[in-house]
Amino acid sequence: MSTPPPRSRTAAATAAPSARPPGRPALDWRIRFGILSLIWGFSFLLIKVGTEAYAPFQVTLGRLVFGTAVVAAVLVVKRERLPRGVRTWLHLAVAALFLNALPFSLFAYAELTIPSTLAGICNATSPLWGMALSLVALSEDRPTRRRVAGLGIGFFGVLTVLGAWQGFSGLDVTGTVLALLASLSYPIGWIYVRRTLAGAGHSNLSLTGAQLLLATVELAVVTPLFTSMPTSFPAMPLLAIVALGALGTGLAFLLQYSLVSEVGPTTAQMVTYFVPVIATAAGVAVLGESLSWSTPVGAVIVLAGAALTQSRPRATPPPLDAHPSRPLNHASHH
Repeated sequence: MSTPPPRSRTAAATAAPSARPPGRPALDWRIRFGILSLIWGFSFLLIKVGTEAYAPFQVTLGRLVFGTAVVAAVLVVKRERLPRGVRTWLHLAVAALFLNALPFSLFAYAELTIPSTLAGICNATSPLWGMALSLVALSEDRPTRRRVAGLGIGFFGVLTVLGAWQGFSGLDVTGTVLALLASLSYPIGWIYVRRTLAGAGHSNLSLTGAQLLLATVELAVVTPLFTSMPTSFPAMPLLAIVALGALGTGLAFLLQYSLVSEVGPTTAQMVTYFVPVIATAAGVAVLGESLSWSTPVGAVIVLAGAALTQSRPRATPPPLDAHPSRPLNHASHH
């Protein structure tokens, strides 16, 4: 969920330039873009189903185990090694915390008390948080009138979604705050990665595998401290966790990586704006969650504001012999 990064949920997205893969991929990039949007959009529904029978930390741990297994299998097939160097692994451990372990867990806890539709829309605020933080933490990100306006519009959309004019009546404050904190965690991780791992010299796939492995270890340490072993294993929630990990984490990261390699980060990050729409449709159609008019209207305002915060002034075309690479802005989920 990711947001490229909104839902980026990997250090690899910002750490190393992506080389265009040789040959034409089996699936057109537009098809892969659509698949990634669907996977991340349905991730919030899968979290909801998983938490019906398992503790949030267990859902997140299972998700990371199956997601890591998928990426590890691809690493073995491609005969790529994990990165070396203690410093790199320490930086990746921090990235794993803020881009995987923490936000995944916060969303799982949030969905104990809020609808998956609201969680998906909260995830869309990640670019807004990122814009606000980058103005402070990244000196190269200069504020423009358009981006500042986008920030204001986006947070007005958040207030619309939450029904601020009604005094937030009927809103579960704890669950909503947890979901918003999850979306805030992504840009914190992205900024950290940009400051510490940019140009690390390792492949995106290698960094992704290491990051997911570390996130799995982090959850494996925490989960037994706060949960007990389930006494039963209901099939549907278990299948939801398997799908959440194998598809929503493992396959999704691989799709994101291939999109960034082929069409660049700017186009790839547009998946962020489809995720809340799909999450809302899935929650209403499959789970029967209720939807007031303020939710879709506010979501549209949030997405409009987020799009403005990601806009950049037109740059002078580089020389023909230059090969600039721009890091993928943080995206979700999931």
